[in-house]
Parts: sequence; C-alpha cells; structure tokens
Amino acid sequence: QVQLVESGGGLVQPGGSLRLSCAASGTIFRTIAMGWYRQPPGKERELVARTNSGGGLEYADSVKGRFTISRDNSKNTVALQMNSLKPEDTAVYYCQAYIYVDTSQWSIFWGQGTQVTVSS
Repeated sequence: QVQLVESGGGLVQPGGSLRLSCAASGTIFRTIAMGWYRQPPGKERELVARTNSGGGLEYADSVKGRFTISRDNSKNTVALQMNSLKPEDTAVYYCQAYIYVDTSQWSIFWGQGTQVTVSS
C-alpha cells in the first residue's frame, strides 16, 4: 500500500508564510505526478498546484505568484511554499499523487489533509 503524509499546516496571520510538505511511502514503482488540492469551509475541493512527470507545473489562478510547488522525485516528496497568505486561503490542504504500484497498475492516492488557517 501507499501512504501520503502531510505536514506543515497551522495558523498564520494575513501576509504570512507557511510551507507544506508531503511524503509518499510504501509500494512505489514510479510516481507520475504529485500536487496539492484544498477544500475551503463549505466549498468543494479545488486544485492548488501540481507537477507532472515531465516537470510541468500548473497553478490555480488564485495562487499564482504567491505559491510555489516543488518536488523531489528521488524521495517521492512534494512541497508547497505559500507566501502572502490571505484569509481566503483558509482550507484543508490535501496532497495527491498518481503512482504506479507495479509496472502496469497505477492509482490516485490522497493524504489525510492538513489545516491551514489564515486569520488575524
């Protein structure tokens, strides 16, 4: 089995920064893509940022210029540096990964989520 474990959430004031980290472990043949989603209170889960196996990056318009995603393929980790945080960034943040568990079978895995609260 594969597990994604997130860390780094918390309470921060508007304009502050946080760094989220996610590590994948278990039966991993190859990681295709890793990324971050979030679910604000009372809303649906939405894409924040993701990176694919070719190194391509994608960001939600609402976080462009403020958030940076980075990935370490050798360690199966992905991080999200969040700067200039706004109250509307408050959400539960989830790590997601597309992982091959053997040479032919791949699945989508999710972390348990970490709370980010931006408030004064």
